[in-house]
Amino acid sequence: MAKNDKATIKIPRNLYNNLKTLIDDSGFDSVTDFVVYVLRDIASTKNLSGRSDEIWNQEELAIIKEKLKRLGYL
Repeated sequence: MAKNDKATIKIPRNLYNNLKTLIDDSGFDSVTDFVVYVLRDIASTKNLSGRSDEIWNQEELAIIKEKLKRLGYL
């Protein structure tokens, strides 16, 4: 991969440390590998729900927002 094929995403250090603990003995080589896996999974489900105009319904959106709030993003 060329240098320009990747970008840096900054996350809070405590989140990084929590993820590092989470992936211990999980088979992931690094937090980066885990984050890429999760983000690819989320991105790949965009149109699998059968809804072309909306990715998530209001209830699902509320759950996602609450999780992001608990992680310190909102």
